[in-house]
Amino acid sequence: MSKTFHRLAAFGVGAALQGGLICVALAQVPPSPGPSGTAPQAGAAEAQQMAAPAATSETNTSTELPVLYVTSVEVVRTGIDPKLDVVVVRGLTGSAGWSEPQLVPTFAGKTYDDILDMQFIATKPEQSETAQGFVPIAAIFPLPEGHPLKGVRVHAAENAVEVKQIPGSDQAAINANGCADCLGKKFIEKGQASSGQQGVVRQEDLPKVLRLVGRTGGISGSIQNPNRLTLILGDDNTIVGAFWE
Repeated sequence: MSKTFHRLAAFGVGAALQGGLICVALAQVPPSPGPSGTAPQAGAAEAQQMAAPAATSETNTSTELPVLYVTSVEVVRTGIDPKLDVVVVRGLTGSAGWSEPQLVPTFAGKTYDDILDMQFIATKPEQSETAQGFVPIAAIFPLPEGHPLKGVRVHAAENAVEVKQIPGSDQAAINANGCADCLGKKFIEKGQASSGQQGVVRQEDLPKVLRLVGRTGGISGSIQNPNRLTLILGDDNTIVGAFWE
């Protein structure tokens, strides 16, 4: 996503809301997945530490991408005058290595329905990362004083969460398998295995964007997608490799 667009969007929304926009990021923390590699329980992101705001210098436009999931959105109102509304967003990335999380308006200007749409993005890892379970990530976005908004919608790569009133909150349950313990298990295509079956990984339990590489198959394509899970399959569809691009 273009840095120029970031600035234009922030300027346009800020002008429409009669105030400036500030984006402050929270650092990504190591994963603490359960035995199945599914999403951490609510509150896992609370241990995150405050990080410096994203750098203002120009960077490669291809390095900033939506994070995998948004898990919760809160709009909290400060108690000291002048009161401010602050958007607090938590989510999950597929792997470690993501940095500089931020919330970016999807367009510049006044919103039609008084709901502010934002993307939850971050700087992608510099290299492919082994699948070890989802990793919490978070960002905050203070709204200008006296804004006319009724709510916010935050979009990630695979889902979105909407808060329809301010102050307010909502959250999404992420039941996908982060593949922390996929190795050695048998991959089963969608609809071919019942839920809870031991020793298998069902396709329907994995993230939506998935690439399968057979034992004798090649790996084609020149575009890397760090939100795509790749599984290397050996004999009898046993998973022998799992990584995020």
